[in-house]
Amino acid sequence: MSKYHEADLNKVHRYSVATRKSIVNKDFFAKKGKLDTSAFLESLPEILKAKDLRELVSACKIARDKGKAIIIGLGGHVIKCGLAPLLIELMEEGFASAFMVNGSVMIHDYEIAMFGSTSEDVAEALTDGSFGMAIETGDGINSAIKEGAMGRLGLGEALGKALCDTTPNKEYSLLASAYERGIPVTVHVALGTDIIHQHPSADGAAIGECSLRDFRILCQQLGNLNDGGVILNFGSAVIIPEVFLKALSVARNLCPPVNNFTTAVFDMNYHYRPQTNVVQRPVLKGGKGFYFIGHHEILIPLLVKTLIS
Repeated sequence: MSKYHEADLNKVHRYSVATRKSIVNKDFFAKKGKLDTSAFLESLPEILKAKDLRELVSACKIARDKGKAIIIGLGGHVIKCGLAPLLIELMEEGFASAFMVNGSVMIHDYEIAMFGSTSEDVAEALTDGSFGMAIETGDGINSAIKEGAMGRLGLGEALGKALCDTTPNKEYSLLASAYERGIPVTVHVALGTDIIHQHPSADGAAIGECSLRDFRILCQQLGNLNDGGVILNFGSAVIIPEVFLKALSVARNLCPPVNNFTTAVFDMNYHYRPQTNVVQRPVLKGGKGFYFIGHHEILIPLLVKTLIS
């Protein structure tokens, strides 16, 4: 037993999510549907990032046609920007064979699916310690994780299964849609980074077991990158670039070769880890990496609509 005192999470003050003001509503989300973007793409100059975008679009289409992996990494802001319907479109059109996400993606996806809204005012809620204390979010996700651990499921699989069983807004859920299609969503958590860890229902053993299983699932998925696959990282600056690098090492160790693939980062700022761990290091022995900077709610729809047009 530790000689240090621990906070008793059974004593935290919690509230119902129904009483919370949420910033993002499902009615704000992007709309599915094909657009003819070919003329726009052809109008771009063969220069700098416009040339890179053309090349990335081509690489994604070749990967789909060859049956190679197209694995998409996500940070939570992508879901908060209302882009889940477009990610679901990518699955429907064969442009996503797996997703690797951080814990905030899981939380925002769960809240949209269950309650139709997400994203509290963090600055305001932090002042009185109410940030992250919604009972239904914490207990609902933690319960699904515990059931997933008992069933030897990955974390993303456990949440996807739970959302398919109970959600009133399933059509907006990346996790539920992927589960129905048999497409892995691997969730990679750091304990203490997600609001569900603030709740007394959090089970560290279950969270760790399910997330580590997801790491192994991701390692297996990366084996199909060789000779033409694609890695896309949307808006994760830390967790996903770090997890991807370690999983790639495992994949190259167990099922070499895993070379000659394309990587791309889409983010609102330049960050060291995505540049180094996604764009540069993985393709040193073959392949190519790209970095695109711009708002998620503009650049990601542009890429998706161009791919499915």
